Amino acid sequence: MPELPEVETTRRGLLPHVVGRRIRSVVVRNPRLRWPVPRDLARRLQGEEVLDVRRRGKYLLFDCARGHLLVHLGMSGRLTLVPEGTAPRAHDHVDLCFESGRSLRLTDPRRFGAMLWIGGKAEDHALLRGLGLEPFDPAFTGEALHRKARGRRVAVKQFLMDSRVVTGVGNIYASEALFNAGVHPSRSAGRISRERWDRIAAAVRSTLERALAAGGTTLRDFASAEGHAGAFQHQRAVYGREGKPCPVCRTPIRALRQGQRSTFYCPKCQR
Repeated sequence: MPELPEVETTRRGLLPHVVGRRIRSVVVRNPRLRWPVPRDLARRLQGEEVLDVRRRGKYLLFDCARGHLLVHLGMSGRLTLVPEGTAPRAHDHVDLCFESGRSLRLTDPRRFGAMLWIGGKAEDHALLRGLGLEPFDPAFTGEALHRKARGRRVAVKQFLMDSRVVTGVGNIYASEALFNAGVHPSRSAGRISRERWDRIAAAVRSTLERALAAGGTTLRDFASAEGHAGAFQHQRAVYGREGKPCPVCRTPIRALRQGQRSTFYCPKCQR
């Protein structure tokens, strides 16, 4: 968390407020994030106009004339728009102050996020060039997933959460998508038929679309750029529902550990 829907919700909320706006100054209160905030970030961004805000996986890219600001929200980060001069709280680490009189504030209690400057082509940056398929891209198909899974023994849920294969699908949405596809999360990715991969691809996309429509999921910290909580947590079929009845067959939901993460599934609906 945040996963693709939360990052995309943030991006869409920012577009009307930052695109076409010029950054007057940058305030860095704490540079000690997952990767240190560059010492010259304020100098590089001062006077820059934001031309666009894009998303690649769980990363946001603020395109400027001389480069790109790369932002990652880590496990607990969020970007919110506040009136300039709003007093910072304990975990408000960076402000981008726009000439419009509003500031874009990075809040990150766990400090696993990032705010970096890319001077060259964004897609060539080490954090971006190895990312896998985008779930909303036309290239994201059952055939593509079936091809990538060939010969792989890894469990299908871990396969979907591998950012080198599929980008942006984290723990919540992988569990929900596999429930919607009727596939057991422990099934070996390399032993899934092409037809079932078609169902999985469709389920991943539809699950993410529903989460986007709900403004993402708020379990602890996430809020949109306008400060609104997400609502997808109220639509979860399996995630976090161990022992509760499956919404389809009423069998109690089970949980298991995969890669140090909790996985939730219905033992009757998912095979």
